Amino acid sequence: MHDATDAGHYAQDGRTPVERIDAVLFDIGGTVYDDERFVQALYQATCELAGKIDETEFWDFYDAVRAGGIALRSAFARRFVPGGDAALLHKQIVKHWAYPVEALYPDVQPVFAALAREYRLGVLSNSPPQVRDALRRDGLDVLFEAVLLGGIDTAEKPDLRAFRAVLDRMDVSPEHAVYVGNRLDADIRGAARAGLRTVWLLRGEAPPAPVLSQLAEADAVITSLPGLPLALARLENRAPPVAPRVRGVSIAALDITGQYRTRQRLAIVNAASVRIGSTLDLTQTAQELADVATEHFADFVAVDLIEDVSRGTEPRREPAAGPTLRRAAQRSVLEGCPEAVTEAGQTIRYPRDSPMTHALTAGRPSRHWVDDRDIQRWLDQDPAHARTIRRCGTHSLIMAPLLARGTLLGLAQYLRHRAPDSFDADDLLLAEEITARAALAIDNARRYARERDTSLTLQRSLLPRYAPRHAALDVASRYLPASSTAGVGGDWFDVIPLSGARVALMVGDVVGQGIQASATMGRLRTAALTLADIDMPPEELLTHLDDVVLRLDREEAPQAGRATAPAAEVVGATCLYAVYDPVSRRCTLARAGHLAPAIVHPDGGVDLPELPPGPPLGLGGLPFESAELHLPEGSLIALFTDGLVRSADRDIELGLQQLRHTLAGTAGSSLEQTCDSLLHTLLPDSPTDDVALLLARTHALDASQVATWDLDPDPAVVAHARELTTRQLSAWDLEETTFVTELVVSELVTNAIRYGRPPLQLRLIHDTGLICEVSDASSTAPHMRRARVFDEGGRGLLLVAQLTQRWGTRYTGTGKTIWAEQTLGGTAVGSD
Repeated sequence: MHDATDAGHYAQDGRTPVERIDAVLFDIGGTVYDDERFVQALYQATCELAGKIDETEFWDFYDAVRAGGIALRSAFARRFVPGGDAALLHKQIVKHWAYPVEALYPDVQPVFAALAREYRLGVLSNSPPQVRDALRRDGLDVLFEAVLLGGIDTAEKPDLRAFRAVLDRMDVSPEHAVYVGNRLDADIRGAARAGLRTVWLLRGEAPPAPVLSQLAEADAVITSLPGLPLALARLENRAPPVAPRVRGVSIAALDITGQYRTRQRLAIVNAASVRIGSTLDLTQTAQELADVATEHFADFVAVDLIEDVSRGTEPRREPAAGPTLRRAAQRSVLEGCPEAVTEAGQTIRYPRDSPMTHALTAGRPSRHWVDDRDIQRWLDQDPAHARTIRRCGTHSLIMAPLLARGTLLGLAQYLRHRAPDSFDADDLLLAEEITARAALAIDNARRYARERDTSLTLQRSLLPRYAPRHAALDVASRYLPASSTAGVGGDWFDVIPLSGARVALMVGDVVGQGIQASATMGRLRTAALTLADIDMPPEELLTHLDDVVLRLDREEAPQAGRATAPAAEVVGATCLYAVYDPVSRRCTLARAGHLAPAIVHPDGGVDLPELPPGPPLGLGGLPFESAELHLPEGSLIALFTDGLVRSADRDIELGLQQLRHTLAGTAGSSLEQTCDSLLHTLLPDSPTDDVALLLARTHALDASQVATWDLDPDPAVVAHARELTTRQLSAWDLEETTFVTELVVSELVTNAIRYGRPPLQLRLIHDTGLICEVSDASSTAPHMRRARVFDEGGRGLLLVAQLTQRWGTRYTGTGKTIWAEQTLGGTAVGSD
C-alpha cells in the first residue's frame, strides 16, 4: 500500500524503515539542473548519426521510451544509430550539450543547504565534465563530499560499479544511503540493484504520468525537491521536520517581453554571423541567408543577385528601368516555395513601381504592408505576384538591398504570411543587419571568383594551346586547377621540337598559388623555351633556369631602406626536363627537385626510374646531373606534378603505387583515355593542388630514313657531298628539293672544312621534314652577317636562312653540329 502526501509518497509493501540515513546521493540532470538542453542535444546527435529525422517520430519515440522506463541512450541507439552503438551516441550528445548554461532549479539551493546540516551529500551523474564548473558556479560544490561523473571517473550508470564507487569514496554502506533521481531505469532501478534506497523525483525527463506499478519501484516519490526532507524522515521512521510558518506573501512582476525579443534578435544576428559565409561560393552564401532568415525571422525569403554579380564580374551601370537580376536562392516554411514567382537560376526584371525596384534605387531597406496603396498599385501591374500573395495570405514584406563596399549586389526579400505579427521597425533593423552581413560575404565570394577566374585565365593562356604533332612522339596532356580556396597554382608543361627530329618534354611546378604563381610560371616557361631553343643539354638547361629563378627571387625581395615593403614570397620551382632522340631511341633526363617520370614499356611493365636527384630551382650553387634511358619504340613516358599523386589523406608513396597500377591497366588505351583514367583514379573529388599531366608515346625513325657519311677535310669533297645528297634524295623521291638541299650542303660542308676541325660528318634525316646536319670537332659557331656589295663572302648562311624553315647550331661533347630544316609539302613520314 502506498501513501501519498503533498510532500511525497513512500512504500510500506514489506519494506522495513531505514535504521539511519548517512548519505544522500543526487543525479544532476532533471534533479538539480533543468535538462531540457539534453533532449535538444539528443535530437541533434541522433540526426547527425542517422540523417534527418522527422520531429514527430522523434518525440513519439521519446515519450514511449520515457513512459516505459527504458534506458534512453540505449533505446535511441538501437532505433536510430547504425550498429546500435550507444557509446557513439553519447559522444555526439556531449558535443552538443552545453551543460554550464543549464538553469538551476530555484528550489535546489535552500533544500541542499538544509540537507547538508543532517546528511552527507554526493553527486553521481553521467553528465559531461563541465558539471563541476556548473556546481562551482552556483556555489554547490562545497556541499558535496563526492562528485563522481560517469564516463570520466568511472563507468556510466546504471552500471553497479558507478554506485559502488561513489559509496566507497564517501565510506558509506548502501543500507545507509538514499539515491534521488528522475529516471526510472538509470536512477531508480540502478540504485536499487546496488542496494540503495531510492527517491523518485517526478520532474525533468520523467514521464508525465507513470503507472502505479512503476511508482511502486521507488521507496518514495516526490514531485518537488522541498518534499525530500519529509520523504527522508518517513524512510527513517521519525517525525517530519517542522515546516516554518508563513508570515506573509510578496509578489513582484517584471515585464521582460522587450528583453526577450532583444535576446531573440541578437541570437538571430549571431546565427547569421556564424552560418552565412561559410564558403566562397556565391549561390551557397545566398542560400545560407535564406535558410537563416526562414528559420528565425520570415516565412519566405528570396535572394536575387545582379546578373553580372552572379557571374562573378563587376556590376555595370544599369539602365534607369532597373538591373536584370538572377534568383540565386529562396527558402520557404512551406514545401515547394509556393510564394515564389521565379525559380532559382532564372532572370527577372521588376517593374519600375515595384517595392523591389524602389529598394534597389534608394539603396536602403523598406517595410511594407500588403494593404498599402503603393503595394496595391504594384500588384495591379504584376498579376503573377498578386496571385501568389493572395494564395499564401502574405500580409507584410521587407525589401533589403544587398550593399557591400559601396557596390549594389542584389536584393533580399522577406515575406510573412504564417506568422501573425507583421514586420515592425525592430524587424526592419534586424533585416538590415543580417542582409548587410550576407552582402559582405557575397562580395567576398564574388571577389574570390573574379580573382580565381583571372588566375585561371592567365594560367591557361601561358600553357600550350594544343599539342603539336611530332614524328618522334604522340602526346596528350591535361591541366586541372585546384578546387580549394587557395587559388590556382603554377604548374606547367611543354612539348618543344628540337633539331635532329628530337623532342623535349618539360613539366614543372612553381611554389605558391594565385596570380603571382601564374605570372612566375609564365616567366619560367618563356626562359625554358629560350634555353631549349639553343639546344642545351638537360643538366645545363636546369642550371641556367636555376639562375633565372634566383634573379626573380632577388627582384621580388623588398628594396633596401623600404621598411614598409611587404615581405615577398620566396620564388622557387621544381622541374623535369627530358629530350628524346627517335634516331638513337634514347631519352636524356634531368630533374630539379621534381618527381621522376613513369615509363610504361611495350610489354605493359611500368618502371619509375631512379634519376640523379637535383635541388629545386632557386637554391643555387648545387649541380644537376642527367641520366640516359633506352626506350623501345612504343614506350610511354608519363610526366606529372605532385598534385596527381599527393593529397591530404594519401602520402606520395601510396600515390605512386596507384599510378603504377593504373598505368599497367591501360594497355591498348589511347593517350587521351589514359589521361582521363589517371585523373579519375588518382584525384579526389576536390583536389587541393594543381595537376599537370603529360603523356608521350615514342616512335623511332627507321634506318632507311637516316643517311650518314663521314667526309674528309678536303675542299674537293664538297662536290662529292652534293653527289651523295642527290642520290639519297632520289631514293626518297624528293627530287624537287634537290636544288635547295645541294646549296645547303655545299655551304655547311664548306664552312666545316674552312673553319672547323676533323672529323667531319654529313647526315640527312627524312621525317615530316628534311633535315641536313654537318658536324665537326670545333666548338666555334658561324654567325650570319649582312655582306656588303664588294665582299667576297658572308652570303652563304644568309642564303641558308632564306631557303630553309629554320637553322641553328647544336653543341655536343665532341664539337658542334650545324643543321638546317626544310618543310616538305604533302610528303609522308618515312616514305622510301
